[in-house]
Amino acid sequence: MKRVKYFLTLILSLLTFASTSAQTMESVAWSCDVHGIEDDYYMLEFTAVPAMGWHMYDMGEYSVPVALEFQFEPSEDYILQGGVATNQPSIRKWDEFFEEEIGYYEDKVIFKQEVEVKEGAEIKVKVLWKACQDGGNCVDGSKTFTLSVGNPQPKAAEVKAASEAEVAAPQPKKASGSLWGYVLTAIGWALFALLTPCVFPMIPMTVSYFMKGAENPALGRFRAAMYGLFIVLLYTLPIAVLILMTYTIGGNTGAASIFNWLATHWLPNVIFFAVFMIFAASFFGAFEIVMPEKLVNKSDEKADKGGLLGIFFMALTLVLVSFSCTGPIIGSVLIQSTSGEVWTPIITMAAFAIVFALPFTLFALFPSWLKRLPKSGGWLNSVKVVLGFVELALGLKFLSVADMTYGWRLLDREVYLALWIVIFSLLGMYLLGKLRFKHDSEVKHISVLRLLLSIASFSFVVYMVPGMWGAPLSFLSGYLPPIETQEFRLKAGSSFEQQDLGSVKYSEYFEMPHELQGFYDMEQAKEYAQRVDKPIFVDITGKGCVNCRNMEAKVWADPRVLKLLREEYVIVALYMDVRENAYEEDWLTRDGEVLKTIGEINTDYVLRTYGVNSQPYYILQDSEGVQLVEPRAFDLDVDAFVKFLEDGIDAYRQR
Repeated sequence: MKRVKYFLTLILSLLTFASTSAQTMESVAWSCDVHGIEDDYYMLEFTAVPAMGWHMYDMGEYSVPVALEFQFEPSEDYILQGGVATNQPSIRKWDEFFEEEIGYYEDKVIFKQEVEVKEGAEIKVKVLWKACQDGGNCVDGSKTFTLSVGNPQPKAAEVKAASEAEVAAPQPKKASGSLWGYVLTAIGWALFALLTPCVFPMIPMTVSYFMKGAENPALGRFRAAMYGLFIVLLYTLPIAVLILMTYTIGGNTGAASIFNWLATHWLPNVIFFAVFMIFAASFFGAFEIVMPEKLVNKSDEKADKGGLLGIFFMALTLVLVSFSCTGPIIGSVLIQSTSGEVWTPIITMAAFAIVFALPFTLFALFPSWLKRLPKSGGWLNSVKVVLGFVELALGLKFLSVADMTYGWRLLDREVYLALWIVIFSLLGMYLLGKLRFKHDSEVKHISVLRLLLSIASFSFVVYMVPGMWGAPLSFLSGYLPPIETQEFRLKAGSSFEQQDLGSVKYSEYFEMPHELQGFYDMEQAKEYAQRVDKPIFVDITGKGCVNCRNMEAKVWADPRVLKLLREEYVIVALYMDVRENAYEEDWLTRDGEVLKTIGEINTDYVLRTYGVNSQPYYILQDSEGVQLVEPRAFDLDVDAFVKFLEDGIDAYRQR
């Protein structure tokens, strides 16, 4: 196959974007109505409307506490007929973090419960739910309805909410740098694309085109600037139009459903995997992928007309000719920028286009710089082959998504790692000249750059090898399958002295990460902190909190953070989403309602004490509850977290 059209692939790649959402005051809005059926039978209808950008989990049975639950207070005045039913099925998908298929609702949903009432009754119903934003912020909520059901108005009974939902406005998350990460990645790929054999030879052609009419410097600068602008627009505008049209036609909800299907279903992920493999084979020299000749030739002909139209078609020719090398790079950049923000992929693509266009614009402005460029040669094909190895590695991620979604178990963690180890070992050998492909020149000696790149490749391989025995490899946590899919893991013994904390309440339900020690009850933590004269590190967390696990894997795991937490603080973890019953002596009564579960009690404490309900959230305080420094939310900046802990110690000592 000499020519492969890439238009369909690009469109599919673009459709992996997630919908944008704004934080709202309430994750889920609830209401309730009562309708008479016949005689003493009534239908209770609970309506839930998730806020824009939020999804609420369904009533399934899961290993983590995320399920929606209706708790009817027992009474002899009514009898429940069957269970709670819904008017629509939930959206089901495999959750990589929870390692199971979980259902959720993104739109309005109605839950129905039939009851038989004996001469009128007051039915008290407590609804417990967990809702999450597309970006990962989750909250747990509860709401109690007191429903007067029965005569004398069987068709429209009085409905009143006994208490407000126990959900506070989520605290804005501090920027985690993800957008900047995508932008920097795009810039790196753009610089890499300039060195490919499809792009680099175009620079002298650009200079020769703009040297025409160079007798007018002002006009030359204007034409060069417009050339760069057209390149940026040709890369950015089609993507922006496609994304904005999707949201305009389908809205946030409709677009999110489409994007969710494309991001999680096996078919598009297998297609993406196949496309990456095809491009890798092309970069290795198996065949050449080019845009249709008629399209390129027609654009090239119109470029000779001059004026702004000619400059536009010159830019279009560059984009079309370079597409065989930039296409897969663009796909990689866009797919990796699916962060749930409508503007993220557009900004990412604009960053790529600006950096990509800048050298062409500068060389059009200053043609004399061309003499400083290296000559074209075999090194250009080497760049293309290196890109082929990178495409092989990145393409496995899509097959991994399909594999985990459908439980094929083709790419468990150790298999995935083995493939990456082989791929980057072969890349190192290629850089050393031990492998040659179809269009490669013979490598009689290696340059210093190739040597350094091969060292980097083999070092990366060495870094990955311990992962075959269960090392966390937190640097790659976003790419690798969950460690739970790995069959064999070595467990090291504790390398530090354990403290005698006594009998820790609720330790049968929880375990600290990284072999840290701590408490799960605030009063116990305060008593111990007063005894040992240390500040308290309050970890507001949840078992179903993905960002909490990210913080523990990427921030807490840092040796400096672990040392400070282990030696300078008393840790207390307050889980807000668990539904195991607390010890009876810890039960609370709020507004006539008894809070019995650990999650309810912790949520009540955190809301009343700190006024927050977001996870993760970190607070430093003394044993009297006085906060020492400004609290922190989700933020993967390790240095900032170390400073946060150090400032807390200083403030504690200066009390």
